[in-house]
Amino acid sequence: MDFGDPDARPARSWERARRALRAAGVPPGRLARLRALGGGTYNSVEELCLADGTRYVLKTPPAPTAPGLRYERDLLVGEAEFCRAAARAGVPAPRVVAEGEDAARRHLLMTACPGEPWDASVTDAEAAGLRARLGGQVARLHRVTGPGFGYPSGALGPLAPDWRTAFTAMYAAVLDDARRHGAPLPRPADEIARTAEAAYGALEEIAVPRLVHFDLWPGNILLDRSEAGVRIGGLIDGERMFWGDPAADFVSLALLGDIREDEAFLAGYRAAGGRAEFNRTARLRLALYRSYLYLIMLTETIPRALGPDHEHWVRDHVAPELSAAVEEIGRLTVTS
Repeated sequence: MDFGDPDARPARSWERARRALRAAGVPPGRLARLRALGGGTYNSVEELCLADGTRYVLKTPPAPTAPGLRYERDLLVGEAEFCRAAARAGVPAPRVVAEGEDAARRHLLMTACPGEPWDASVTDAEAAGLRARLGGQVARLHRVTGPGFGYPSGALGPLAPDWRTAFTAMYAAVLDDARRHGAPLPRPADEIARTAEAAYGALEEIAVPRLVHFDLWPGNILLDRSEAGVRIGGLIDGERMFWGDPAADFVSLALLGDIREDEAFLAGYRAAGGRAEFNRTARLRLALYRSYLYLIMLTETIPRALGPDHEHWVRDHVAPELSAAVEEIGRLTVTS
């Protein structure tokens, strides 16, 4: 995890952290260190270290006037929902300590998970076992069902009674965001919309709303090393979760790649009861979910203003993957 200089945190951050602890019933005078955690792109994330060594994570959204994508409103509702669901599934993840409002802005206080983000230090021998265990954990997450389909925050409206209604609204919203922000899409938004629409019938196969993290790239998988070896310390940053098709998680789990090549993960997933099928309709849905995530990644670069290096990276690496997903949808719908 990338930590900022604890001495550089502004006084308002310390006061916000103390208020969050006080609201959770934790004496604020026990706060010893406050550090910004890197990696977040929307909510601010800080680690609160108490004098006795206890660690919490505090998430706070940007000001309501900050630019963003439509689905991002009240993301912390989804984060809390994910944490509670992961606890029910017995999967390592942050646990909710307290939710609250701070100066009319929501905040979320959670426990801190042990470990560091999955990185290149993981050996091939370690990776196979870890990916299999990850597959089992994701399968357990996917057993958790929700009250309806879509984002629990209500950012795009209430939960829908069926997946097609929910996902088509999600897709339309991000395309509207792309048009509004002038995102650098490799194809016109209207063309992408027409191609995706031809595949929407495949969504009707999904009858039960299941927990989808939708951001399980290596940076959100913490690995905890000890003398006994390495284990998964926690699945974090569940703020982009929704209730939907569990296959949607295969996109970030194989970011810019193909989950079918991750044999260890799929073996662990299936062994734990997860269903991973890749027939024509399943591939159609997976292509839709890939295009949805890559639309988000390309569009969010504009309101985030992450700098030219990041903008060049998404144009060089993400835009071609969006084009490939759209092309696959076109091929599969033509042959139907």
